Amino acid sequence: MSKKPADLDFAFTRRTAIAGTAGGLVWAGLIARLFQLQILDKERYQAQAEANHIKLQLAPPQRGRILDRFGRPLASHRRAGRISITPEQTDDPEHTLAQVAALIELPDERLERIANEIRLSRRRNAGFVPVTVAHELTYEDFARMNVHAAEMPGVNVEMALTRSYPRGRDFAHVLGYVARASQDDLVRLTEGMSDKESETLKTMFRHPDMRTGRQGMERFAEEWLRGKPGYRKLVTNAHGRVIEEIPDERLAPTPGRDLFVTIDSDLQRVAIERFEGESGAAVVVDVETGDVLAMVSTPAFDPNDFVNGISTASYAELRDDKRSPLYPRAHGGVYPPGSTFKMVVATAALESGAVKPTDRVHCNGYYHFGNRTWHCWKKGGHGSVNLHTGIKGSCDVYFYEIARRTGVDKIAETARKFGFGQDWVLGMTGGRGGLVPDREWKQRVRKESWYEGETLNFGIGQGQLGTTPLQLALMTARIATEGKPFKPRMIGIGPQSQDDHTLDAPLDPEVMKLMKAGMYGVTSEGGGTAYRSGDLGLGGPRLAGKTGTAQVRRISREERLSGVRSGSEIARELRDHALFVAYAPADNPKYAISVVVEHGEGGSRTAAPVARDILHFALKTDSRRKPAYSQSASLPKSMTDDGEPT
Repeated sequence: MSKKPADLDFAFTRRTAIAGTAGGLVWAGLIARLFQLQILDKERYQAQAEANHIKLQLAPPQRGRILDRFGRPLASHRRAGRISITPEQTDDPEHTLAQVAALIELPDERLERIANEIRLSRRRNAGFVPVTVAHELTYEDFARMNVHAAEMPGVNVEMALTRSYPRGRDFAHVLGYVARASQDDLVRLTEGMSDKESETLKTMFRHPDMRTGRQGMERFAEEWLRGKPGYRKLVTNAHGRVIEEIPDERLAPTPGRDLFVTIDSDLQRVAIERFEGESGAAVVVDVETGDVLAMVSTPAFDPNDFVNGISTASYAELRDDKRSPLYPRAHGGVYPPGSTFKMVVATAALESGAVKPTDRVHCNGYYHFGNRTWHCWKKGGHGSVNLHTGIKGSCDVYFYEIARRTGVDKIAETARKFGFGQDWVLGMTGGRGGLVPDREWKQRVRKESWYEGETLNFGIGQGQLGTTPLQLALMTARIATEGKPFKPRMIGIGPQSQDDHTLDAPLDPEVMKLMKAGMYGVTSEGGGTAYRSGDLGLGGPRLAGKTGTAQVRRISREERLSGVRSGSEIARELRDHALFVAYAPADNPKYAISVVVEHGEGGSRTAAPVARDILHFALKTDSRRKPAYSQSASLPKSMTDDGEPT
């Protein structure tokens, strides 16, 4: 039976109501969900959305500078051209690399390394990360590349800050250098860090502008100089490519701190020039404060060559150079001190009571002991000699005798009071302690007994005794101050070494006055071995010093009889070293110095004039005047070598 119209209307209305109710519920749910997403969970989803297109990229800090005592830059920054290729911006990166190589000189080994880096970045889907092609562009190369860069998609030519050593070779062995961090560097730098800290540091050192200290103060003060990384706020697209950068000072990296050294860079330069191409070392210290004012090792290398990677050929040239420019002579070079050690022997003899200042020894040019003969440097001998004339004339026979009376152990003990045998770090790397031998050392190391004949050689600074120029300068400073405590330092502001100590072992002031008198006799009394170098050329003040000639080999009897022991008749590497230690002014000591001229043959002829001229400059310019870091004025602002703010 068919439904009536009224029944049909009722059925339609009910269905409509059900549909409407269902639709309303759906719309209500949608509206509720939209309210939740847009209102209640707005901040959470907004943060997630921003995270999809805003990245925080680690930003490396700018390395702190190293400045001399007067605020002059020794290690800073300069602007240099750099070329990079962004692989994703070029269809054929290797072809683009070849185009660059056609415009500037790139060694084949470097081209291969860059090509490998590009291939690796593409495999890692990191083609948006620039690959550095060349640093240190010349002005001509930079200009040429800027002209052609527009024709080569993916090539970026820009100015970047790079580590710079404006004094070049002058401070190579003091400052060391920086370089890209190797795997060994990363292991050393991250030792003791948490996994998170370690990964952050490793990420930072992957940045093309990051460098780490490899030697010298750059390595010693790495944490002080490095600073702390920050972040760059970058807007990226869906593929991770950077679109723009959002400045945010709160995320900026913290620059490294400046480090001040105690050295006067002008005095350092004068000292190097005075060597006139000879190999050697010089150390100048302030006898009152302990500040090291000059630390010279020559020849040296240019640390700028290492910043962006030195070529294999260039490094081999440095390594194989017979004059060893990589060798830190001033604090790492170990030499027999020769006669400069005689004040130590005399101090030991007097303090032990083995001799008195008035005791005399007759020198006729040789000394017999056992079945062997030891010779004095003066063929005819010095005649009757006491302490003062023994030091003044550097009589070997006198010191053979007093060394024998004193004994090796007492001499070794006294030598250590002067700082010998100790590795003085002072913020550098590569230092050595030398060797102060004694009976215990020889028995322990060589399983042999000590022979009295060895004591005679010890008495004139020869044999197994090994010292550094730095140690000789410290010895001289202790004499100049009449045995007062002395603490050397090379860092004015910066991390201090925990390995260095104060020289405060007691020395008899009266004995030190006798040493000073003997050294004054060397340079200012007739018969003194360096009389011609005593005048400082300043209208009055003189220096007091001691010459030394250290044999690098044993002189044969035939050579001694023939007199052919030096000069062009023998090879340079077989000639004696020339040494000189001094302080000035003699009547009011301010500076102590040691000079070693390798294979210079005569201390009085070669080393003493060098020391005299260096001390002349130090006194004339007052190298120890108040340093910049002790003044109340603010420290110099961070600048590039060109004087531009960084």
